[in-house]
Amino acid sequence: QVQLVESGGGLVQAGGSLRLSCAASGSIRSINGMGWYRQAPGKQRELVATIIVGGFTNYADSVKGRFTISKDNTKNTGYLEMNSLKPEDTAVYYCNADVVTTMDSLLYGDIYWGQGTQVTVSS
Repeated sequence: QVQLVESGGGLVQAGGSLRLSCAASGSIRSINGMGWYRQAPGKQRELVATIIVGGFTNYADSVKGRFTISKDNTKNTGYLEMNSLKPEDTAVYYCNADVVTTMDSLLYGDIYWGQGTQVTVSS
């Protein structure tokens, strides 16, 4: 099994910064990609940013130029650096990962989600 644990959320004033981390653990062979999503109260979960093999990244228009996604393959950990935060960035942030695991010499691929971390931006 694979567990994803997010950390780094909190309360910050508008214009401030936060760095979210997503640590993956378990029988991991490799991580093909990681993503960050967020869900504000009363709204659907939306994509924030993704990063895939080769370091290719993709961002929601609303966060381009302010957020940066990265991944440390040696630590199986992903990051979301958030700058110039706005009140509309307030949400629960979730990470997911496309993980290849190994068991009994067989490879398995699946998508895993973390439990979420609250980010609150005050005006």
